[in-house]
Amino acid sequence: MDVQSIRKILSENGYKNTAQRDAMFEVLRDNAGEHLSPEEIHEKLQDFGSHVGIATIYRTLQIFDSLGIVHKLDFDGRVYRYELASIDEEHQHHHLLCNRCDKVIEIHTDMLEKLEADVEVKYDFTIVDHSLKLFGICSDCRKKQEEKIEY
Repeated sequence: MDVQSIRKILSENGYKNTAQRDAMFEVLRDNAGEHLSPEEIHEKLQDFGSHVGIATIYRTLQIFDSLGIVHKLDFDGRVYRYELASIDEEHQHHHLLCNRCDKVIEIHTDMLEKLEADVEVKYDFTIVDHSLKLFGICSDCRKKQEEKIEY
């Protein structure tokens, strides 16, 4: 996706194209693969000299989410994080979440296809999307723990 694509989506859905929305998209695009909170987006915009208010960021993220431009992610129940939606993914990808350092690792393999098919048949239910979060301890945190034990 590029800025022109976003502008087209916004216009087709009755939203104005603004410099602030362009800047927010560019921050999300430039940080693809990261899961940014509204506050982190605000900070990155300020770093680039773009002064977008935090309320504008929240409103724009709601619009982007409703239009499928971003995915709104809830990893910890405290703060939502956002990432650009990928046009070529049928479903959102999955995430591994480290309980110690809060690292987020993306899983791009869809391991739920058979489960989805079974559920659709058994419950006569059409699944349109799913989300999977696995919690544990990442390899970096395990290594740090092992280093402490050696002393």
